[in-house]
Amino acid sequence: MRHTYVVTYDICEPKRLRKVYKLMLGWGDHLQLSVFQCELSHRELVELRVQLDGIIKPSEDQVLFANLGTIDGRGADAITSLGRPYVDPERVAIVV
Repeated sequence: MRHTYVVTYDICEPKRLRKVYKLMLGWGDHLQLSVFQCELSHRELVELRVQLDGIIKPSEDQVLFANLGTIDGRGADAITSLGRPYVDPERVAIVV
């Protein structure tokens, strides 16, 4: 079962920040500065956490994961906005 996560990070060193940003581009939709929306299975969440753990410095950096619920349930409409309207990233199937 896939869940929608908001992943946000505070990385203290520019080189690590770039690495985390590039990694996150492969996992979700970039919403704002250091904020991504990701649709992940439990296995994918574990894999992402392991990859991030290999980049960050735990004593200085922080990555937060907010589980908004299943993509077919609460996760589909859990994000609301004030100001500019929030537009849910378009989901498209990519066949390789």
